[in-house]
Amino acid sequence: MKPKPSSRQKQGNFLYQDLLEQLNPKAPLLLLAKKIPWTTFEKEFAPLYADFGRPAKPIRLMVGLLLLKQLENLSDERVVEAWVQNPYYQAFCGMDHFQWQFPCDPSELVHFRKRIGESGVEKIFQASVLLHGGQALEREVVIDTTVQEKNITFPTDTKLRVKVMRRCWRLAAEENIRLRRSYRRELKKILRVIRFSKSARDKKKVTSAMRRVKTMSNALLRDVMRKLPESSRAVRQEELDRYRKVVNQERQDTNKIYSLHEPEVCCISKGKAHKKYEFGAKATIVMTKTNCIIVGAKGFRNEYDGDTLKGVLAQVADIRGRAPEKAFCDRGFRGRKKVGGTAIVLPESPPLKTTEHFKCKARKNFGRRSAIEPVIGHLKSDFRLARNYLKGTIGDAINLLLAAAAFNCRKWMRAVAEGLLFVLFMFCSATDCKKAYQPTTAL
Repeated sequence: MKPKPSSRQKQGNFLYQDLLEQLNPKAPLLLLAKKIPWTTFEKEFAPLYADFGRPAKPIRLMVGLLLLKQLENLSDERVVEAWVQNPYYQAFCGMDHFQWQFPCDPSELVHFRKRIGESGVEKIFQASVLLHGGQALEREVVIDTTVQEKNITFPTDTKLRVKVMRRCWRLAAEENIRLRRSYRRELKKILRVIRFSKSARDKKKVTSAMRRVKTMSNALLRDVMRKLPESSRAVRQEELDRYRKVVNQERQDTNKIYSLHEPEVCCISKGKAHKKYEFGAKATIVMTKTNCIIVGAKGFRNEYDGDTLKGVLAQVADIRGRAPEKAFCDRGFRGRKKVGGTAIVLPESPPLKTTEHFKCKARKNFGRRSAIEPVIGHLKSDFRLARNYLKGTIGDAINLLLAAAAFNCRKWMRAVAEGLLFVLFMFCSATDCKKAYQPTTAL
């Protein structure tokens, strides 16, 4: 059913005082709540609900919880618990009075993200960009890519085959299949060999054990597929094909599966000394050159960096209404000179006859390009971009857009707080000067 209205009709009641009257009206979070276009979100997301059934939660509440989750680097469960304890969070989400009950179940945030999808989250991100007004309309931008890692363990072929064997045991128990041999006892001994035999002397023994795991997982999977009923096989065909691919894949194969519950994960190498391989998806970030406002954020699989420019620059043009004139990139984007109406500027050796003035200008521009690196670091450490807990490719896109929106909101809140502190400082300084220059009367 359609969601409830975001705010109730205010009625005079001497037993209850309005929540906003008890809080600091100059708090940055409350000032941010006044700037966010909540009515626009309600108009955009209301058609996504049915006209029957139980009334849904207010849209402002759900959008506010999503923003608070990214702003404070909390999980779905933790943001719901923090909402009950923090009156500023409740006022941000449109509550008139203090609530002592949970606003919703944490799983409702999952359903809401699925309901609005990537396009709905992109509207939230667009609102965060428009908060900054003309500062977000700079003609020059900086672009860089990073890896958004998925919430999986470090994959190995042996580890994945063991997981396939355990999935087969579970499937056999669900379908009442009597296995010819389960290999449970033998697998226990083999895993002990693999885990505790790390020396070069036991290399042959470990290699033989890993080969035996492959043989056992293949035999067990064939046994389950042979005895599985036709009705269940039609339902689980995609799952069984994935298991077969995992069991038979080798170390040097391409398009490998690195996780059973996240088969879309890619193996990406960015040339880092401390982390040779990262498992997740690529994310392209676009930031204004001077004010460091994120105006574009788009997820990709494992494409070449230059191939991501077309999609992310189109997103920037849709959000701002205008494409940037210049984009400063690193050498990972070489091969692209112009995309759409945007000139791609790369760090290159200047011609011999270039004057010192233009050399200094080029060095300054690319020194400024490196400002996007700490921004990416803040996105990962403060706004949940380091590890993505949302499932699927749609989860990659949603988590990236919410992290970028939270960064822009935090930047706006910090600017407002600094402005208020400056005004307060000037007022106090003026008051002190008046007191200092007041004439003293003799007693």
